Amino acid sequence: MSGLVDALLIVVVVVVVIARQFRASRIDTGRRWWLLPAVLAVVALREPELVDAHHRTTSVALLTAELLTGLAIGAGWGWTSRIWTEPDGAVWSRSTKASGAVWAVGIGLRAGLFALGAALGVHQDSSALLLALAATLLVRSGTLVSRAHSLRPTGAPAPAYGEPMFRSTGKERV
Repeated sequence: MSGLVDALLIVVVVVVVIARQFRASRIDTGRRWWLLPAVLAVVALREPELVDAHHRTTSVALLTAELLTGLAIGAGWGWTSRIWTEPDGAVWSRSTKASGAVWAVGIGLRAGLFALGAALGVHQDSSALLLALAATLLVRSGTLVSRAHSLRPTGAPAPAYGEPMFRSTGKERV
């Protein structure tokens, strides 16, 4: 993909993800919550210019810093999101103002990393940003799913199909 298409894809994904997260949404732990981050990572890793051939060590260091920043943002975003359980047992989440602050700090750090790379003369492709975004979404989703599992009641199992909802506690008469 060209750099312009990658940049447009990144902007669209970020806008959609952020807009959706500031609305209450149900956490479905049975879904494939890892699928979008996996697709983004595959798209990013297919690019041959992920590491600058002329500044390999510096480029790898910047890429590592970008990935660590993405992981930290994902963890911060997952832990600052509000989650709650409805009476029917459904688990919901919504990002908070603290989550927005995590994003703002993360964007600032990423801009700083890009500026540092530009000052050092390292060619930076958008695939590094796309890979870090995949890491962010993967860690955030994993954190929320883990937190959702901890909220679910661990008492008696749900009745199986066809099993009566109420069991007699006394002696039954024949």
